[in-house]
Amino acid sequence: MAVERAAGGTSLIDVLDRVLDKGIVIDAWVRVSLVGIDLITVEARVVVASIDTYLKYSEAVGQVAPVSRPQAELAQNVMAENAALRAELAATKATKVRRATPRRRKPEA
Repeated sequence: MAVERAAGGTSLIDVLDRVLDKGIVIDAWVRVSLVGIDLITVEARVVVASIDTYLKYSEAVGQVAPVSRPQAELAQNVMAENAALRAELAATKATKVRRATPRRRKPEA
């Protein structure tokens, strides 16, 4: 990809547009240890990009699951699990209701 240079100069808007379009990632990892004992470990990742750019690249590297396009099989599994849990909950509620209602004894003559 060729670098294009403007004859006059670059304005702040041009720089901001390019940064949001391409994105910038600053990844830092620091460990401070003394005599082989880790005292501090810091991991940081700073991402500056537009939301579109961030989601496109994070999906590509597997950082974020695609939200807008759920997988059909996964959705079916979740729906089946949801239905099974609802049935189990209904059965549990019915059992509790039967136990909570007092049984009437027939009067002895």
